[in-house]
Amino acid sequence: MSLLVDGLHKTFGRVVALDGLTFEVPRGQIFGFLGANGAGKTTTMRIALGVLAANAGRVLWNGADTRSLPRATWGYLPEERGLYPRMVVLDQLVFFASLHGVPRDVARRDALAWLHRLRVSDLGERKAEELSKGNQQKIQLISAILHNPPVLLMDEPFTGLDPVNVALLRQAFLELRDEGRTLIFSTHQMETVEAMCESIAIVDRGQVVVGGPLRDVKRAAGKRMVHLSVDGDHRLAWLASVPGARILRPGIDRTEIELGDDTEPGAVLAAAIAAGARVSHFEVAEPSLEQIFIDHVGRAPDEDSRLAAPDPDAAGPATASASAEDAA
Repeated sequence: MSLLVDGLHKTFGRVVALDGLTFEVPRGQIFGFLGANGAGKTTTMRIALGVLAANAGRVLWNGADTRSLPRATWGYLPEERGLYPRMVVLDQLVFFASLHGVPRDVARRDALAWLHRLRVSDLGERKAEELSKGNQQKIQLISAILHNPPVLLMDEPFTGLDPVNVALLRQAFLELRDEGRTLIFSTHQMETVEAMCESIAIVDRGQVVVGGPLRDVKRAAGKRMVHLSVDGDHRLAWLASVPGARILRPGIDRTEIELGDDTEPGAVLAAAIAAGARVSHFEVAEPSLEQIFIDHVGRAPDEDSRLAAPDPDAAGPATASASAEDAA
């Protein structure tokens, strides 16, 4: 019982957007769909929704081709805002839900509950164009989940949100998962993925380069790391005396050190003490997801990749209004 992306190929002219993309999302999990800009994430979501057609391959939900499933199977949060700018927020939330068959009184009740849950109760009677980008994003999310879809596809759901609202959305996602829904989202926030996702797929140039349960992905990386905090001098010049140890990510508060195969973590601690460093934190850890991403993709998660394919629907059918049109 899962979502299966099986051998997807998609081209835009001479540009290959997806090149045999294959991965599986276990049902009832939060899944991180990761890749640099232009890697093929949005294209994959739109093929699953039926907004785009693949050149080859298929997407299955519980064994059924997604092209044969009702539109209400999906909740979709596009990266682009898709709200009607001059329409009152509560009215359009009820409208979107009604297109999926939700009675208007039920939609209104649930919309008010979600507005309260996301701490934006006061926005229900305002027009979308009056809202900040972050609040528009929260309204867009509510519109995607009011019809209680079993699968949620979310393209950069944390864009434009401050830390407080990121925490609110993270809690909402965990609750939706606990209700049995399957959540798939793309993001460049690796710490959020590590905190929430059971499984991931990292995509580069239209292919999965690493994927599976997050715990297994980290273990398979075969690296040992030390997280070290010292008071005073943060340059760690004494680390040069430890063969096979190198600073991977320096930091004022904490430095991440990669260890060679023959280097013991205790050697780093011993060298620090011998140099008179005041160690306030020492931890042997697995590599971070950000480092795994860089190892496989060759660049940081938020760094633009090669120019993406000129996606012809980049400003159109990804919006909520287009989704409403599909549902209608």
